[in-house]
Amino acid sequence: MPDQFSLVAAADPVAARVDVIRGHAGGQADFRTYPSAEAMFAAGKPADVVVIATQDAQHRAHAIQAMELGCDLLLEKPIAHRLDDTLAVRDAARRLGRRVVVCHVLRYTPFYARVQALLRSGAIGEIVSANFIEGVQPWHQAHSFVRGHWSVAATSSPMILAKSCHDMDLLAWLLDRPCEAISSHGALTHFTAAQAPDGAPPRCTDGCPAAATCRYDAHLYAKPEGRRWLAMVFDRAKEASDAEIFDWLRTSRWGRCAYRCDNDVVDHQVIAARFAGAVTATFTMTAFDEGRHLEIFGTEGVLRGGAFVKKQLGYDLVLTRHGWQQEPEKISVETPTQGYAGHGGGDHGLMHTLHADLTCPDPTAMRSSLEVSMQSHLMAFAAEESRRSGQTVTLAV
Repeated sequence: MPDQFSLVAAADPVAARVDVIRGHAGGQADFRTYPSAEAMFAAGKPADVVVIATQDAQHRAHAIQAMELGCDLLLEKPIAHRLDDTLAVRDAARRLGRRVVVCHVLRYTPFYARVQALLRSGAIGEIVSANFIEGVQPWHQAHSFVRGHWSVAATSSPMILAKSCHDMDLLAWLLDRPCEAISSHGALTHFTAAQAPDGAPPRCTDGCPAAATCRYDAHLYAKPEGRRWLAMVFDRAKEASDAEIFDWLRTSRWGRCAYRCDNDVVDHQVIAARFAGAVTATFTMTAFDEGRHLEIFGTEGVLRGGAFVKKQLGYDLVLTRHGWQQEPEKISVETPTQGYAGHGGGDHGLMHTLHADLTCPDPTAMRSSLEVSMQSHLMAFAAEESRRSGQTVTLAV
C-alpha cells in the first residue's frame, strides 16, 4: 500500500529481521535501522506511526515511549500483560492525545463482518445469549503456550488474554453492549509431567522411547507443516537441513519435551458472562480442538457458524429462523486466499483500515481504537481473576 504508507525504520536485536523489513521498504535510501527499540526511541521521533510488535511484557514501556515522542501506534495485542500496565497505556494515550489501533484483526475479516451485519440487521431479532468456542489446536498450544513465549503467565500473559482477547473483543463487539460480570474456570491438565510418556527425557533430542508415536515430538519441526511453525522462531527454518534444525533444537526451548516444560498457563478454560440487558454468553478456550465456532441465539432466530459448520455443511454460516417449516439459510462468505490473507483476511483488512483510522477527523469513528479494545482486556483480566479466586467478578460499566 505505497500510496498510504512508507516504511522508514526498523528495530530488532536480530539484524536479519531488520533486513527483511528493509526489503519491504522498496529500496528507500534513508531507511534507518536500530538494534533495539530503546536505541530507536533514543534517536527521537522515528515515524508518524510505530508498530509495537514486541513481547507482551514490553508493550507498556515501548508504547508509552513512542507516544511521548509524538507517534500514533499500531499495537499488537494484548495492549499489555497486566491490568495496571494496560491502564497506564490507556491513560498515556488520553493524556498525550495519541491514536492507538489494537491488532484485533478478527474484526476485519469478511466472516465476522458478515456476522456483525446480520446481527445489526435484526436477522435473529433481539440477541438473548451466545456461545463461542476457540479451538487453539494441540500443536499450536505446544508450540506457543507450552514451549514458547506465552507459556509462563508471570513473564507473558494469562492464556485468556494472550490467546483469547480476540474472542473477548468479538463478544463485546458483536453483542454490542458492556459486560457486567464474569465467572470462569480452567486448568492445566494435559501438558504436565504427570502425562509424560514413560522414559521421556527432558528434551526430545535426547532420544525418547515414545518419539515414533508422540504427536509433540520436536523432530516434527523438520516436516513441512512443522517448518511453518518453526519459521516463527527460527529464522532459517525454510532453507535449513533437517540436521541443522535438529542441532538447533538441542539447545532451543522448542526442543524440550512438551510434558517437561516450565509452562503454567491453562490448556482449557470456560467463562460465563452477563452483559447489559440480561444478555448472557459462554466462551470455551480449549487446546484440544481447532478453529473458532459461534452460536448466537435471538428472539427471531439462531445464527451458527465457524469451523465446525464449514466442515460439516460446507457453508460459513447457517441462519435458522424460529417457526414451523422454516428452511435454514446457508451463507457462504468469500475469504481472501491470494496475497497476504492471514487470519482469514483480517490482517489485510486491518492494514486497509489503518490509514483511515489514523487520519479520520473524529477519533471516536475509529473501528478498533484503544478505548474500544479496553473492554476485551477488562473482560480477560476479570476472567483470570475469577478463575484464580473461584468468585464471580463484577466489571465497572
